[in-house]
Amino acid sequence: MTTHAAARTPWKAVLGGSIGNLVEWYDWFVYSSFAVYFASAFFPKGNTTAQLLNTLGIFAVGFLMRPVGGWLLGRYADRKGRKAALTMTVTLMSASALLIAIAPTYESVGYFGAVVLLVARLLQGVSVGGEYAASATYLTEATPAGKRGFASSFQYVSMTAGQLVGLGLQIILQNTMSEEALTSWGWRIPFIIGALAAAVVFYLRRSLMETEVFDEDNKGAQPERGTLRQLFTHKREFFLVIALTMGGTVAYYTYTTYLTTYLSNTAGLPKSTATLVSFCALFIFMCIQPLAGALSDRIGRRPLLITFGFGSMLGTVPLMYALSGVSGFGGALVLSLVGLIIITGYTSINAVVKAELFPTNVRALGVALPYAIANALFGGTAPYVALWFKDAGIESGFYWYVAGCAAVSLVVYFTMRETRDAALSSSEQTGPELVRA
Repeated sequence: MTTHAAARTPWKAVLGGSIGNLVEWYDWFVYSSFAVYFASAFFPKGNTTAQLLNTLGIFAVGFLMRPVGGWLLGRYADRKGRKAALTMTVTLMSASALLIAIAPTYESVGYFGAVVLLVARLLQGVSVGGEYAASATYLTEATPAGKRGFASSFQYVSMTAGQLVGLGLQIILQNTMSEEALTSWGWRIPFIIGALAAAVVFYLRRSLMETEVFDEDNKGAQPERGTLRQLFTHKREFFLVIALTMGGTVAYYTYTTYLTTYLSNTAGLPKSTATLVSFCALFIFMCIQPLAGALSDRIGRRPLLITFGFGSMLGTVPLMYALSGVSGFGGALVLSLVGLIIITGYTSINAVVKAELFPTNVRALGVALPYAIANALFGGTAPYVALWFKDAGIESGFYWYVAGCAAVSLVVYFTMRETRDAALSSSEQTGPELVRA
């Protein structure tokens, strides 16, 4: 490989991995963004909030499978390679999106449609549980040490881009279809598109290149790769990932996944306005991720995490109160952006921080399993917990819940070690290249 080619290869890896990650997270998030339309299709007619609770309950159940996916696919990535795991995750996501697209309604088969919906979300949970770790390790290992924060920030760029594609499609459908048509059958369109796009990405990911870090480590004498026994020789790092993820994942799902529902169901904005607010806010949020990632390469990861912790702990309650009272697009956009800017201190670098904590032979599993557990307990349940508080008549309790989770993580950020200069392999000093798998 020539020097010129070697210099360009990491960018090709980032681009290839990000495209697949975009489709993965489009399929994952489009469920929640279209939940307001298809909630009534799978459950008996009645209270709108109760229907959303049931639908978002299934959304949360999908997160319970993420630890299973994290274990299975994290182990697979540590044994067979990051590329093999990335191909597997997108295959599962394509199948699950197709299941949702063809799921029958309550009127036609009763609760069987909800069962199909549940199975699809369980498959998606397995897929996303492995996707995060495979993507995080791939982006981190494929990049020279001084640019790992910048490169790994594209994980949340692509995640957010996937959500933006879903929201953009929702805006188009809202302006070209009646509410009745969207509720009746139009909500199936994004899932059909997601299934087809994931199938295309399957072929794109087959041409990705494996990281030199993994290839070098795989040639060495490693008695165990990707096993729980080997992982738990790093118990401190395992629980560290859970704790540092706790506050970040609750805040992230509050200001992204739940935001559209909150603006519509609590603030009383029209669904189309709430969707447009989310779209514009997330677009700006996506654009600032690489800037924050690059900053972490200069000043370290901990300062950004600590800034997020303080901002989320102190700012969540007043921000959520203010958002509940907005009456138009402008105010909702500004307040949403404040929340998203705060959580950028977490989102832009959390992938690289976790990858830098573990050695190569258990890196994917070490990132996947504790991160998935934290998301199952806190991230995926955030929309459900929010609606539970609302249904109980104490919606403000959710604001304090988010702030409390951030406070716990803040303690961890203060006490954890800096990971910016962590070596991933013996060749780290010259910067990892890539070789064909």
